[in-house]
Amino acid sequence: MKYRSRTDITAQILEAANGGCTKAKIMYRTFLSYVQLRHYFVLLVEKDLLEYDGATQTYKTTDKGHRFIQAYNQIGGFIAARQERRGQQYQRAFKTR
Repeated sequence: MKYRSRTDITAQILEAANGGCTKAKIMYRTFLSYVQLRHYFVLLVEKDLLEYDGATQTYKTTDKGHRFIQAYNQIGGFIAARQERRGQQYQRAFKTR
């Protein structure tokens, strides 16, 4: 598995918790240990990106969390498009030689 940044992990947790999910399911979906996940949960709940429902013992992505995911995906799309253009430029440069 490739290296993931904190931002990547945050987005994966918020995606996994979309619609409500237990701690164990989020842990398995994001490939994080319990200790790592607990650290992120504290941070994400504190920043109001994730909310905990004590009655169902589930975590759910908030509206602010949904906006974070949307922005993350949009930025990822820009980066992918730029890398694709660069790859095409390199291919053209080497074809002329």
